[in-house]
Amino acid sequence: MASALPELTDLNRFFWTSGADGRLRIQRCNGCGFWLHPPGSICPNCLSHDLAPQVVSGLATVQAVTVNHQPWLPGVEVPYAIARVSLDEDPAVYLTTLVVGTPPETVTIGQRVKVRFEPREEMFLPFFEPLERAAR
Repeated sequence: MASALPELTDLNRFFWTSGADGRLRIQRCNGCGFWLHPPGSICPNCLSHDLAPQVVSGLATVQAVTVNHQPWLPGVEVPYAIARVSLDEDPAVYLTTLVVGTPPETVTIGQRVKVRFEPREEMFLPFFEPLERAAR
C-alpha cells in the first residue's frame, strides 16, 4: 500500500526504524517507568529527561476501527481498516495504524492483533494483523 511517510527527527527516528529487527520499541521513562507515545523529550509523569526506547511485545487490542473507502493517495488500494490499538504493556498507550492481512470489514473492536512491519525506504511502518493469523 502506498502512503505518505512521516518525517524522521532525532526524537522519533528510533520508532520508525526499529522494526528493522522485527521488534516494536516505545519510549519509556527510566525514572518512573511511564510509557510515552508519541516520543517526547520529557516524561509528563515525573518530568524526567531520562527517556529511552524499550522493546515491547508488539501485541495489542483494537480499541476503535473504521474502514476507509476513499483513495486519498494515488496507488492506495481501498478499502482498508484504520484502527486505534492499545498496547499490552500499557492500555493507555495506543497507535493509530492499519490492520492488514485480513479483509477490512472483519476487523472488530476487542480483536487481538500483533505488529507486522512494512519496509518503506529507510523506515519500517508498524502495521498490525489479527493475532490468530499472525500465529500461522
